Amino acid sequence: MKILLVRHGESQGNVDQAIHTIIPDHEIALSSRGKEQAASTGKIIKSFYEKTYGDLLKEKPINTGPKDAAQLFEAALKMMAGKGKPKIRLWQSPYRRTRETAEIIEKSLNGILLDKKEQVLLCEQQFGLFDGIEDDLQKEKFPEEFNCFQHTKQHNGKFWARYPMGESAFDTACRLHQAFGTFHRDSENHGINDIIVVCHGTVLRLFTMMWLHKSPEWFEKEKSPGNCAIRLLDNNEDCGYIYGGHRDGKAWEYSGNQYA
Repeated sequence: MKILLVRHGESQGNVDQAIHTIIPDHEIALSSRGKEQAASTGKIIKSFYEKTYGDLLKEKPINTGPKDAAQLFEAALKMMAGKGKPKIRLWQSPYRRTRETAEIIEKSLNGILLDKKEQVLLCEQQFGLFDGIEDDLQKEKFPEEFNCFQHTKQHNGKFWARYPMGESAFDTACRLHQAFGTFHRDSENHGINDIIVVCHGTVLRLFTMMWLHKSPEWFEKEKSPGNCAIRLLDNNEDCGYIYGGHRDGKAWEYSGNQYA
């Protein structure tokens, strides 16, 4: 199974962090530039599947529902021969910026995508007491909690440091791992060939880490990808970013990871 991990497009919060003080994180929308990025990413994904599957995209999907013996035998032969239209499912985080990104991508994949589903476990890391507070004000408003968090991060590393009343990257990884059973069942029980996962920068890196059994040290060295970046995991192999996306309106390029 191929997995395309996609970070959401540029959000209003990426443009102006102060918006977090008036709008809940899960309600922050895409910027106008973020919508353009999502449209471009949708075209890139469409081109990827056209090159990967070619004329198979024009075939009718293999019916994996109830069937008689003859139909079952015919479907089995098609699947063994690699024929039949691939079944591609899109999963999205329930945040507004990921929903908007997924909706725009879905339009580009008309006729290619089987369906779109939502998984709450794909949501962004929870920042707890610091949520909605700009970085330079966290220490001023919550000095004890800020100092404790910074001490933990410096002493144990950012993977283990838990935001006050929020999540650490470790917590997010454990929560995210609970969704993996669903993705495995997509392949094993429902005949899904590929999935597209529209999520967040931290979740994208943690997904890669957990799916490929990489280390916390790997995560700590891994850079957050650009908006609308696309990372390909193919049969448990990390193929890197097939598209780097953008940061601050400029193209983002992956510089690699010494723990890869």
